[in-house]
Amino acid sequence: MVRAVVLSEQGKPLEVTDIVLPEPGPGRVKVRVVAAGVCHSDLSLSNGTLRQPVPAVLGHEGAGVVLSVGEGVTSLVPGDHVLLNWAPPCRECWYCEAGEPYLCERAADAAQIPHATLPDGTPLYPTLGAGAFAEETIVPERGAVKIPQDFPLDQAAVIGCAVLTGAGAVFNTADVQPGQTVVVVGIGGVGLSVLQAARIAGAERIIAVDTVESKAELALSLGATDFLVSDESTAKTVRSMTSGRGADVAFECAGHPAAIRTAWASSRRGGHLVIVGIGSAKSKVEFSALELYHFGRTITGCLYGSIDPDVDVPRLLDLVRSGQLDVSGLVTATTDLDGVEAAFTDMREGRGARTLVRLGA
Repeated sequence: MVRAVVLSEQGKPLEVTDIVLPEPGPGRVKVRVVAAGVCHSDLSLSNGTLRQPVPAVLGHEGAGVVLSVGEGVTSLVPGDHVLLNWAPPCRECWYCEAGEPYLCERAADAAQIPHATLPDGTPLYPTLGAGAFAEETIVPERGAVKIPQDFPLDQAAVIGCAVLTGAGAVFNTADVQPGQTVVVVGIGGVGLSVLQAARIAGAERIIAVDTVESKAELALSLGATDFLVSDESTAKTVRSMTSGRGADVAFECAGHPAAIRTAWASSRRGGHLVIVGIGSAKSKVEFSALELYHFGRTITGCLYGSIDPDVDVPRLLDLVRSGQLDVSGLVTATTDLDGVEAAFTDMREGRGARTLVRLGA
């Protein structure tokens, strides 16, 4: 048995308890989790904003070491170091063959299949197919991306969601160009990754926007040229900072209607609004027919940074090794499995960026 953070029912407190993991079946691998980041999506899965079969093991942003592999697994062997990919592409469906593996129609399959049990035999589901808040987990072969043995696993864990999502939004979805102006609304782990990637891409002015002023120092240290505390005049202020036009590209990283409207209004006519944050299905954003026509802006949804793990993981690892991308800077707190609930509280109250759960060396 291994310890894990179990969600018995959405909206209820979490429980750290023992679970039973079988040996991996065909096409699956067992991973000893070394580190896992606490993502806002974990909170959304916990409180019911996102659907999830229960009881479930929370956590999806993780990295660790392969313990064993099931029949038919050819790309991994015990001892390999891996980061978890919570949306593994099948490489066979229409979207994968069309070059959009982040939209793979089978990417969510693993989340619907129990991977473990409670000691009494109750089936447990892995949230987002990963179940990373546990000492060990079982994932599909493509849900574990091999990385070099000398790359720090605590850094790899954060890359697995926050950095791939945020940097992917810049490099893939928006294709930010040198000299462009960028505004980023919502400065958590993903937003901070957007800031860094925009700097790497050569953006001239990078304006960070958040409701919490204490995030200013971190945002400015990781790529922002300016920081604004969000209020009713934010869009007007952004326009005044960008020759009266607004930003070329606006990234919304909070998943809230008000944040989406702020990002929209902060972008220029003909600009690009990228929706990175995950909102509730019940939350509505309104646009008039006239403004959609008049401003000529492009609105793009961004799922998992529009990534291809085979391309983007090696690219990001190289950026970290070269010192251009500071992954450690995203982590503002560390804890163990018992501290996940407190990390959720920090997230709700806007404190810090990423909390990292450390489970071993």
